[in-house]
Amino acid sequence: MTNLVKKSDQLDTLNDRYLVFTIDSTYYGLPLALALEILTLQSITKLPRVADYIKGIINLRGKVIPVLDVRKKLGIPERPYDDTNCIIVIDIRDMHVGLIVDMVSEVATVPADRIIPPPKTLSENSSYISSVSQLDDKVILNLDFDRFFQNDFEIAVS
Repeated sequence: MTNLVKKSDQLDTLNDRYLVFTIDSTYYGLPLALALEILTLQSITKLPRVADYIKGIINLRGKVIPVLDVRKKLGIPERPYDDTNCIIVIDIRDMHVGLIVDMVSEVATVPADRIIPPPKTLSENSSYISSVSQLDDKVILNLDFDRFFQNDFEIAVS
């Protein structure tokens, strides 16, 4: 007898799991269900006339994927890339997108009672934050990818 697991069952087990990454010394989280893979930084083909945080495209096993720098998108000053930078490939509304981050920290299980709404601020960048998690000694800002990509790709238009 075969043991078949439905995709929806697999996603249910990921509901409280987050991929945690850093930009400067701040921790950010994205739902683990969105993450497809983590790549070392590689050659990126630049695109003309796009926002400066869209670094270009990469070819991942025959699939062209846009790549953006999360640091720049959040309005944090650029710094030279090094060995800790990586690209997190996510699937958002059936489109693959690469996110350049400073470093991937961990995969964390965050119980629902440890997730709170973000503080209300006037900053445009804070609108990208869907919630805040407290995990051990870390405060994790969880990104809202519908808002994060709202002006960048057709995928985020509701």
